[in-house]
Amino acid sequence: MDIKQVQELIRFVSKSGVNEVSIEEKDFKITIKTNQPPTYVNAPVAAPAPVAAAPAPVAVSVSPATPAAAAPVLPADDVSKYITIKSPMIGTFYRSASPDKPFFANVGDEIKVGQVICIIEAMKLFNEIESEVSGRIVKVLVENSSPVEYDQPLFLVEPA
Repeated sequence: MDIKQVQELIRFVSKSGVNEVSIEEKDFKITIKTNQPPTYVNAPVAAPAPVAAAPAPVAVSVSPATPAAAAPVLPADDVSKYITIKSPMIGTFYRSASPDKPFFANVGDEIKVGQVICIIEAMKLFNEIESEVSGRIVKVLVENSSPVEYDQPLFLVEPA
């Protein structure tokens, strides 16, 4: 299986609603897992068709998705007074060190420079992301266990 086929398979899995797919050949095995809730299908899934679009983000994660804390909806003009904390890397966003631990930062929490506010897993490495600003968290923009891109907004902070 070449890289194009793997990319097509990832796109197919992310669009199909399937939670996990495993393929095993002679000397090759791949498992793709998404953070979507499982969709139950009575018919077998067909092979993916070639697609020219960019691959959709797919997380390879074994922890269950936990919904982000509910946050107030902010009018568009209010957002300009807030500082946006962005992802420094591509990976999977986690709000806590493990599923049984409390979140590092919640809406309404006061944060300081250097305080750990989340973890981003990239290539099986868990990177603690520290705040570069002091203030109060106004909104969490990403759900726990979700894939994030480089420079993607994670938090809105009202500066102190």
